Amino acid sequence: MANLSTRLRLGLAQLNYKIGDLAGNFASIERAIARARDEAVDLLVFSELALTGYPPLDLVYRSAMLTVQDDYLAKIAAQTDENFGILVGYVESREENGEKQLLNAAALCSGGKIVARIYKNRLMSHDVADDCRYFSAGDAAVVHAFKGARLGIFIGEDIDFVDEARAGETDYLINLAAVPFALDQHEARRERLAQIAAKHARPLVFVNQVGGNGELIFDGNSAIFGKNGRKLAELKGFEEDFGVVELTPVLAADGAAAKADAMSAEAFLELAHRALVLGLRDYVHKSGFERVVLGLSGGMDSALVATLAVDAFGAENVLTVGMPSRYSTEHSVADARKLAENLGVRFELSPIEPVYQAFLEQLAPFFGDRPADVTEENLQARIRGMKLMALSNKLGHLVLTPGNKSEAATGYATLYGDMNGAVMVIGDVPKTLVYRIGHWINAKAGREVIPENILTKAPSAELSPGQVDQDSLPPYDVLDAIIESYMQNSMTADEIVAQGYDEAVVTRVISMIHRAEYKRAQAPPVLRISSKAFGSGWRYPLVANYFWRR
Repeated sequence: MANLSTRLRLGLAQLNYKIGDLAGNFASIERAIARARDEAVDLLVFSELALTGYPPLDLVYRSAMLTVQDDYLAKIAAQTDENFGILVGYVESREENGEKQLLNAAALCSGGKIVARIYKNRLMSHDVADDCRYFSAGDAAVVHAFKGARLGIFIGEDIDFVDEARAGETDYLINLAAVPFALDQHEARRERLAQIAAKHARPLVFVNQVGGNGELIFDGNSAIFGKNGRKLAELKGFEEDFGVVELTPVLAADGAAAKADAMSAEAFLELAHRALVLGLRDYVHKSGFERVVLGLSGGMDSALVATLAVDAFGAENVLTVGMPSRYSTEHSVADARKLAENLGVRFELSPIEPVYQAFLEQLAPFFGDRPADVTEENLQARIRGMKLMALSNKLGHLVLTPGNKSEAATGYATLYGDMNGAVMVIGDVPKTLVYRIGHWINAKAGREVIPENILTKAPSAELSPGQVDQDSLPPYDVLDAIIESYMQNSMTADEIVAQGYDEAVVTRVISMIHRAEYKRAQAPPVLRISSKAFGSGWRYPLVANYFWRR
């Protein structure tokens, strides 16, 4: 039977922080504190690096920011008393043997002051995490007493390395985290936390941040697991939330922890959609913008981006522009117009032919009698990009880049043309998934949001007569499978060929991926929804030899 002296009424504050916005983050924290007091919470838990927002990156080197942060931390501690405590993440700066050190820390506050400081011990440098660049490792975890309860407090990945002997000294395991969303790891995270709780037979509290910060998207889904690993409660995904739970050391649900079931196709697509909408909304709003603009080609990529933009900002804040060329088909213009009508967004038609013809005349002395090639194709894309950037400057709208992951991987895009913009919204969405999300949007709405013709016609850039994507690329189902095997699973060319793919196609795709490094280095940030996206999670040299057969 539980010892009543170790019972805790715990509050979970799942908030959307803006990196470096100390005043704004503190205001959000204060609102959560007020709510916790109203609900008679004993201990209120925030996420990892809550005051600065995660990840603060090189901002941690700004001593002025850390000084202001410490002032806010003191104000947070001052709002506690003997009956109400707070656990909050922050960056600690200290001197050690005459050398300045930074630590990823959490403060346990009670009685109007900080009573304990906890430091992240296991520093990670993988994919988007780069702890070793910024932080020094703290001491191994110790048990902290609070109102008669013994707390094992862990920051980030430290929860994966809980010492069994130390866990045995605790009543509860508490994990302050900032775990980015990844479609391919979403269910695995829940299962992993459940296994930790069951392994140590201790209730586990996981508090995650939510919201988009640059390329990263945080889904929240903070949760509490019983001592047998069963999930007892979970906060909402992709939005701020607040939860209160009564904890006892024997807290458990009926039965043992179950292995995570395979996610349904509908749930998978809904997760992708919600992540992209949240990431896009926060990227634009946290950048100080309210409205967006994008080109509508009548193709699937721009159709999906426009639909996501309406979901994120409302139709009144989305401007779409059709920019047909001499090679654009009538149905493409009609499809773009129909999509705009379905979405209720403003659509303006601005043909590029006069500008294109003027460029050709200006460049004729240089081109001479050389035949038309990709130069003329790219010129059309760059005219469109130039128009959109001019609208951005004049109207104050942020330009959305419609390229997908398949195109970003292979370089099937034009620098300073269709790659122009502030954020590549679906740059981590393979072309095959673009279509799946499009069909899901229509099915969920119960109507034709994205016109059926857009969903069924052959993809084309329409930069030359009769052009289709498959003239330049392998079929998208083959292409996307090879990209996933090479990027996501780090398979060699030989291993991919062994799966049944043509050797010449595999070699060509891998070559295209690495030849496009210079393009991606100049591309907008990509909203990350997988565990291996272009951006900070893909760090290859611009110039190298990549072809080793085994």
